Amino acid sequence: MKMKQLPIRWKITILSYAIVVFSLLVGGMFLIVNIQNTREKEIKMNAMNTARTVAELTEVKKEIKNRDGWKQINPLVEEIRLINELDYIVVMNMDHVRFSHPVKSLLGTLSKTSDEEAAFAEHNYFSKAKGEIGTFIRAFFPIKDKDYNQIGVVIVGKRLPTIIEIIADLKKEVVIIISLTLSVGLIGSFFLARNLKKQMFQLEPYEIAHILKERTATFHSMHEGIIAIDYNEIITIFNDKAKSIFSVVGDVVGKPIRSVIADTRLPEIVEQKKAVYNETINVSGKTILSSRIPVVIEDQVVGAVAICQDRTEVVKLAEELTGVRNFVDALRVQNHEHMNKLHTIAGLIQLGKAEQALDLAFETSAKQENLEQFLTDSIKNHAIAGLLLSKIRRGKEIGIEVFIDPNSFLAVFPYQIDQHDFVILLGNLIENAFGAFPDTSQSQKKVEISIEQTDDICAILIEDNGCGIDENDLPHIFEKGFTKNKKNGTGYGLYLTKQIVDKGNGTIDVTSTVGRGTSFIITFPIGAGGE
Repeated sequence: MKMKQLPIRWKITILSYAIVVFSLLVGGMFLIVNIQNTREKEIKMNAMNTARTVAELTEVKKEIKNRDGWKQINPLVEEIRLINELDYIVVMNMDHVRFSHPVKSLLGTLSKTSDEEAAFAEHNYFSKAKGEIGTFIRAFFPIKDKDYNQIGVVIVGKRLPTIIEIIADLKKEVVIIISLTLSVGLIGSFFLARNLKKQMFQLEPYEIAHILKERTATFHSMHEGIIAIDYNEIITIFNDKAKSIFSVVGDVVGKPIRSVIADTRLPEIVEQKKAVYNETINVSGKTILSSRIPVVIEDQVVGAVAICQDRTEVVKLAEELTGVRNFVDALRVQNHEHMNKLHTIAGLIQLGKAEQALDLAFETSAKQENLEQFLTDSIKNHAIAGLLLSKIRRGKEIGIEVFIDPNSFLAVFPYQIDQHDFVILLGNLIENAFGAFPDTSQSQKKVEISIEQTDDICAILIEDNGCGIDENDLPHIFEKGFTKNKKNGTGYGLYLTKQIVDKGNGTIDVTSTVGRGTSFIITFPIGAGGE
């Protein structure tokens, strides 16, 4: 099995166990060195104390002055050496002649070691010398008579134990420590590895890496823009399509979302903990269809994700199609109306009423020309003019009179509102007004429309004399999905209207009386200062 594909449980177990063993070895070495240093201090103290004791013995001071004094000194010193477990104790007179030594053949001989000269100058000290059987600690102490004159030197030697000897002395303790440490390390490593594997959903690292690569590739290959942030508003996902939509260059993962997209609406999802689906918003000057959803893990909101589609080009196309559709509807209704009037004129001619037929033809033509001329002069946008013309014709078709205020005027769209928004807003409000007449036998069905514009504001009035809105329903009419028209209502008309009003920083006032009618007044600021 390749090391790369070795299960993570065994990788962690082996690595942890190796760390434990390495730590044990390093710690053991430091411990043994420390023990060796402690032993060395103990040996020095014992050697110096023994040397001082021998130097103070009366018999030593007396016999060292005699040529054969070694016969009395050596047995006494050897007894002390054995009691203190020392390797040797050497007593010398000022001529460097040995009066005691564990090797009897050296008694009475001269000592010629180089490190003992200072001892004959009344100094006491230590030296460390390497021999054939190891390293020795030597303590030097001068021997003085009662007049404090130096008469000799005592040298005490003890071999330092080696590391192997120290370990051998601590064999039992070492075995227990190593056994416990390795056992606990092995068990701990195993459970640590098992716990980590569980937290990784029983996946191996290479499997997690593969899933991450697949996920990243999937996000970047999607046609929709995907943006995700964490609880601190830091970007965690920003795919290529999102970069294309918002004209972002480079890697932005790890950056605050507000520094990349200043007018983003994603952080508010983390704060409100509520999803928003299929909402058309304006971000960085582009029309975006956005769904924004909080990311919830174990009942805690940990971030948010946005799915974006650039609708700028689609909206432009929709605006053109909307304008064409409005004109088609108007032409269809107008064609139906003209056919009826042509039949009437033909009937009058057949009855010999040529003059009345001519008056009806002139009257119809004049009304049509006046209406078209008014819309052309007052409403500068052809799509809006076509929408109003189609609604007037449709009103006639279903028995509702649609009046447009002769003072109406529209030259430019309000701040952040485009043609598409205006068409949706007017279309929904007028259709709602048409829906306010459930009783088709009701007389004098009227819908009044007014669009007024100054340098600062644009005001829209849509008023009907229909059935009105119940007082209890007024607070809910702008909620998504709310409708009282179970047959044809979708619950999205007034919701979209409110979204557009909010987008343009406008206000909307509703006045309604049951049985008498409803009035919608919408006011927009013209410029950005309206914010």
